[in-house]
Amino acid sequence: MNARLLSAVLDAAGRGWHVFPLRPGDKRPALHGETACPGTGDCAAGHRKWEDRATTDPDRIRKAWSAGAFNVGLATGRSGLVVVDLDSVKVKDPKGTPDGVTSLQALCERAGQAVPATYRTRTASGGHHLYFTAPPGVRLGNSAGRLGKHIDTRAHGGYVVAAGSTLPNGAYEVVDPTEPVPLPEWLCTLLTPPQPSRGLMAAPVPVRVSRYAAAALRAETAAVAGAGEGSRNWTLVRAARALGRFIPSGDLDRHEVEQALNSAGLAAGLRENECRKAVASALNWSVANNSGRPA
Repeated sequence: MNARLLSAVLDAAGRGWHVFPLRPGDKRPALHGETACPGTGDCAAGHRKWEDRATTDPDRIRKAWSAGAFNVGLATGRSGLVVVDLDSVKVKDPKGTPDGVTSLQALCERAGQAVPATYRTRTASGGHHLYFTAPPGVRLGNSAGRLGKHIDTRAHGGYVVAAGSTLPNGAYEVVDPTEPVPLPEWLCTLLTPPQPSRGLMAAPVPVRVSRYAAAALRAETAAVAGAGEGSRNWTLVRAARALGRFIPSGDLDRHEVEQALNSAGLAAGLRENECRKAVASALNWSVANNSGRPA
C-alpha cells in the first residue's frame, strides 16, 4: 500500500469528498465499464458507474488502495463541489493565447471582483484547480470554455484528479489548503445555462420553426446528458447530426449547438476532447448534407 497516496485519499474523504480510484499514473477510472460489468459486488443490482461508487468510507478506501497505487478521482457533484479548472497553454495554441489563470484574472477584472481565495491545487501540467462549495438549490453541470479560454468547470456528472495523484508529466499538489468557499454568486450566474427557448424565440425566424428548433435542442441535449456508458458516443453523434439540420437555415447557431452538446457530453461522463471532436465532425457532416429549413 502506498502510504502517501492513502494519506491523500483519506484526507479528501475526511473532508466529505467522495473518491474513487483512477488508473495508476493516469486520469481514467480504474473501474470496469458497463460492457465488462460482472454483475457482482457493488454491481449486483445493476451496473454502477464511477460516480455511484465514489465513497467517503475509510474501510472501502483502504481496501481499494491496498490493491495498487491508484490515482485519486474526486466526484465533484456527489461531493457538493464546483471545481474551476484553469488549464495551461497547449502546444497547438496560437501565439499569445492566455492560460486559464490569466483568463480568470481578466474575467474577475471585468466583473469588478477579486480572484477568489479558496482551496487550490496545482495540476500535473502546471494548471490550477479552484474548489468551491456548490450553491444550494442550483444543479450546475460541467462546462468547457464558458467562462473563458482554458477555463473549464466540473460539478454534477464530473470529476477531477485530486491532490496526491501523479502523471508522467508531474504531480497534483495542494498550493492553498484554505477550506473551499461558496461559489461566488456572479460566477454561479455565468455558469447557469441560459434557457435555449428564450434566445431562439427572439430569432428572426417563423415562430413555429423556432419553437421546434428549441424543443429539438432541449430534447437532444437531455438525451446526451442521460446516455449511459456504452451508448454515450453514439447518442452524441446522432444528436449533433440531428441538430446540424437547423444550422444552414439559421434556426440554430452553430456555436450554441456546440456549447450545449459539449456540456451535455461532459455531464454524461465523456472527456472534453472526445466531445469536441465528435460534435464538430457530426455537425460538419450534417451541414454538408442538409440545406434549407427542415420540414
